[in-house]
Amino acid sequence: MAIREIEASLITRKIAEICTKANFELGQDALMALKQSCETEVSPLGRQALSILIENASIAREEKIPLCQDCGTAVIFVELGQDVHISGGEFNTAVLEGVRQGYCEGYLRKSMVKNPFGKRENTRDNTPPVVHCEIVPGSELKIMVLPKGGGAENMSRIAMLKPGDGIEEISELVVETVRQAGGAPCPPLVIGVGIGATFEKAAMMAKKVLGRKLDEPNPDTSLVEFEQHVLERVNRLGIGPLGTGGSTTALRVHAASYPCHIASLPVAVNLQCHSCRHAEVVI
Repeated sequence: MAIREIEASLITRKIAEICTKANFELGQDALMALKQSCETEVSPLGRQALSILIENASIAREEKIPLCQDCGTAVIFVELGQDVHISGGEFNTAVLEGVRQGYCEGYLRKSMVKNPFGKRENTRDNTPPVVHCEIVPGSELKIMVLPKGGGAENMSRIAMLKPGDGIEEISELVVETVRQAGGAPCPPLVIGVGIGATFEKAAMMAKKVLGRKLDEPNPDTSLVEFEQHVLERVNRLGIGPLGTGGSTTALRVHAASYPCHIASLPVAVNLQCHSCRHAEVVI
């Protein structure tokens, strides 16, 4: 197959566009999930909170303003076709410049600080992004931007469970993570769970599955029952929308798994707030 050329400047422009799109436009899948939860929520205060979130999403989309004041770390997942050649510039520079343009031109809050253990000076353009790149077959370049707010990220967790532990122990870790978080991650949540592999890949899987549409079933059918079981347990905690109490603490649980070492069972839980923002483009 012939090598396909993609200009670095095009990558920059597309990333800038989806940085603003992700922050301004809540996906229709998430909006529908909020509306459905508003109909079933048992708490009057919880229903009021959900109504406010739905109204907020409408205002953000119409007026092109951020869904949340915290426009997050720009987490970027890239699937780079092996038959693609980036021309006219360096790939990582093109990605960084796209984030810089998107956050500056979109007037999105810049939250990244350098020297995290020192002066913590703001980089003033929300760079650098956190980039995960995977080489895949084909001649396309797929990019997903997932802005990750600090409140939900701070409540996330990773644990190295015993290799003999099973579904109940994994479920308990997820439920206990949500219980301890309370209202801090701005529920109703989307909960990403990564099971297996290694310490770092479990965490990456837990974050990447947050980009799955809420109306899209898990392609790994062995995890569907687990997801529903955990969702039901989480929603019995009573934390409710924005921590006000109620039956809607989470909208969905999304899980992924990967083979692991015989002596290990890494499990990561990555929480995402009600503004489960992400946008993608295929070039």
